[in-house]
Amino acid sequence: MLLAASFGDRATFHLVYDWTRRTLARPSDALFSWRYSPDRRPPVDDPNNATDGDLYIAWALARAGQRWGDPALTAAAAAIGRDLLRLVAREIGGQLVLLPGASGFEDERRIVLNPSYFVFPAFVALDQVAPDPRWRRLNNDGLTLLRRARFGRWGLPPDWLAVYRADGRLAPAEGWPSRFSFDAVRVPLLLAWAGHGTEPAVIAALRFWTDPAHPIPPAWTDLRTDGLAEYPASGGVRAIAGFIADVVAARASTNPLTLAPEDDYYSSALKMLTMVARAETGR
Repeated sequence: MLLAASFGDRATFHLVYDWTRRTLARPSDALFSWRYSPDRRPPVDDPNNATDGDLYIAWALARAGQRWGDPALTAAAAAIGRDLLRLVAREIGGQLVLLPGASGFEDERRIVLNPSYFVFPAFVALDQVAPDPRWRRLNNDGLTLLRRARFGRWGLPPDWLAVYRADGRLAPAEGWPSRFSFDAVRVPLLLAWAGHGTEPAVIAALRFWTDPAHPIPPAWTDLRTDGLAEYPASGGVRAIAGFIADVVAARASTNPLTLAPEDDYYSSALKMLTMVARAETGR
C-alpha cells in the first residue's frame, strides 16, 4: 500500500487496502490482526495487532488521502493513529514508547519493545492527520532510546529489547535471539529515511555491513557473543546497506534497485521500502 500510495498507483492501492480491511480488520478498534495463514481455519488465528503494520497502513492511508484528495482515507488513517496512541503507547522511565502489539509484551518486571517498530517517518505523517503531542514525543524519545539500545562489538540495536521497570535498564530481551537481524535491519533505514542519518545506530550498522572481516555482510550477528550467521544477508538487507552508505556519504545512488527472482517475501519488502526511502531522500 505504501509503495502504491507513494508512486501513484491508485488501483493497486485500493486492491490491497480493500483486502486488508475485509480480512484483517479487528472488530473492536481501528487496528489490524497481524497474521494471515491461508492453510489454517480460521486463517486469522491470532487477533493481536502488529504495531509496525498498523503504522505502515496508517501512513499509506494518510499519503493516499492527500495524493488523491480522499477524506475517507485520511479519516481512516487518523482512526488508526488515535487507536495506536490509546492501546499501545506506554510511559516507562519518563519516556513514551510503543508496544509491539496490544497484548503480550508487558509484565510487572519489564516492557518488551521492537526497535524497528519506531517508524519515524510515519510519526510525522500521523501527527498531521491525527494531531497529538505524543507523536513528537515518540519521535524524540525513540531517538533517545535507540542511542542507548546498542550492544555487542559493533554497538547495534537488537531485534527485541527489554526495558526494565525498576531501573530503566536496557538489554536484548530474553525469550528471543539476542541478534541484530531480520527486524533490527530496519532501524537504520527508518532513521535515515526520517533525516536522522548521523544517529549512532545508523553509523554502527554501516560499520557492521562494511567491516572488512566479512566482505559479504552476514545475515545477522549475535549481540551477546558477537557470533555471525553462516549465510549472507539477503538482497533486501544489502539494499538497505547500500542506501545507508549513500546517506552517510551524502551522495545520490547510481545503482539500480530491482526485485530479483531469488528475493523472498521479506527481502522484497525490504527492497520496496528502500525504493521509497531512496526516492524521498534524493538517493
